[in-house]
Amino acid sequence: MRVLLVEDDWMIAEAVRTALDQEGHVTDWMPDGTAALSVLNHSRFDIVLLDLGLPHKDGLTVLRQLRERGNATPVIIITARDDVRSRVAGLDSGADDYLVKPFDLDELAARMRVALRRSAGRGDPLIEHRNLQMNPVTREVRKAGEPVTLSAKEFAVLEALLLRPGAVLSRAQLEDRLYGFGDAIDSNAVEVYVHALRRKLGSEVIRTQRGAGYFVPR
Repeated sequence: MRVLLVEDDWMIAEAVRTALDQEGHVTDWMPDGTAALSVLNHSRFDIVLLDLGLPHKDGLTVLRQLRERGNATPVIIITARDDVRSRVAGLDSGADDYLVKPFDLDELAARMRVALRRSAGRGDPLIEHRNLQMNPVTREVRKAGEPVTLSAKEFAVLEALLLRPGAVLSRAQLEDRLYGFGDAIDSNAVEVYVHALRRKLGSEVIRTQRGAGYFVPR
């Protein structure tokens, strides 16, 4: 998944980014609220990790303005403010979850998965489609019960498509799942990963909509 981390503490940001990278996620970091809102205006993220005590524009203001604009991206507040009033204010402003620092990175990853399941209307942690089964927790994929080994990028492409069966995702939308700001993007990267997935899972798993993108048939 693509994550926006809004955190003004460099050491915390680096620790979280490193952990999420190891999980196979793409993480962009913004150190202040104004920059975060600007980025959210023109880039799509799967989830936002939002500190409250931010320079220029505090986290609650960012959250409220995000929701006022109709942006429903899941948001998890990560903050040192542990009083009940702050928790209530964060949740009532539109946060999907609230996590107090210091937190365990495994717990953060689990809460992120829960928030994504809720936003997708799923209760089951497993993603199942026809004879495919994907486990975002263990990052295992099975076809007809048999394990299939995928790279982190291949997993990200397949997950994006399986979460929205029947929906056509453009190359740009899939690139958003694979690369963060400043990453070098090969012009044919998506095509390479789709080709690899078809080779491993079968040519019928991912279809091409000419001139539009790729989709997994319902």
